[in-house]
Amino acid sequence: MIDNAKRMVASLTSLGIALLGLGIVASLLSPTGRIPWLGDIAGNIVGLINSLGSQGIVGLVALGVILYLFRD
Repeated sequence: MIDNAKRMVASLTSLGIALLGLGIVASLLSPTGRIPWLGDIAGNIVGLINSLGSQGIVGLVALGVILYLFRD
């Protein structure tokens, strides 16, 4: 039962990452950089990276946690 839950969470995470990649490509191909139903995905990611970078060691630890959660 736990294994099924783990597989379901892994599948949903993979789907979310694939949709995120699709959204980034779509926003980069859009002339305005914004897609009405998606918003400014690329700008939000750049803002997240900038905020993690400005936090010093705390940002580095947060980045490590994020990468650990999304490892395959």
